[in-house]
Amino acid sequence: MRIAISGKSGCGNTTVSTLVAQQLNYKLINFTFRNLAKEKDIEFWQFCKMAETDDSIDRELDERQVKMALSEGNCVLGSRLAIWMLKNADLKVYLFASADERASRVFKREGGDYDKRLEETQMRDKNDTNRYKRIYSIDNDDFSFADLVINTDDKQPEEVAKIIVDKALSLLSA
Repeated sequence: MRIAISGKSGCGNTTVSTLVAQQLNYKLINFTFRNLAKEKDIEFWQFCKMAETDDSIDRELDERQVKMALSEGNCVLGSRLAIWMLKNADLKVYLFASADERASRVFKREGGDYDKRLEETQMRDKNDTNRYKRIYSIDNDDFSFADLVINTDDKQPEEVAKIIVDKALSLLSA
């Protein structure tokens, strides 16, 4: 079984994907912009800026993620575009949270100034949406085809993971 989990920055995607993979004893695939930037020894925000004009960055990241997922049996792919890119996923999950909540989570995780984190979150959303439309003709605000859409604003990561694990187990037993 391949599970694809997507959501915008700060929605809990990495945390929830990790919990789901652990609970199901599946391989976690969560290769992100941060990982690629570190691999290339480029500061994260500079790397994000580069991706605004260099489509090869997104293409490399997305191709590598899908290749990793397809080379595994049971796995959880957690990424911004997992539900769009891993077309043959057995379970597609979209995590949603308000911009305020996502900025608050990023602020708690990374510190700094909350207003700056909110501004960065909103800018990243805008830039990501524009890039995905330009590169792939994907509207990441249209996740209506997902098998599960979970609002994480008022849920702990463990609650969200349980919903996903329960759905995955029900699919396996069907």
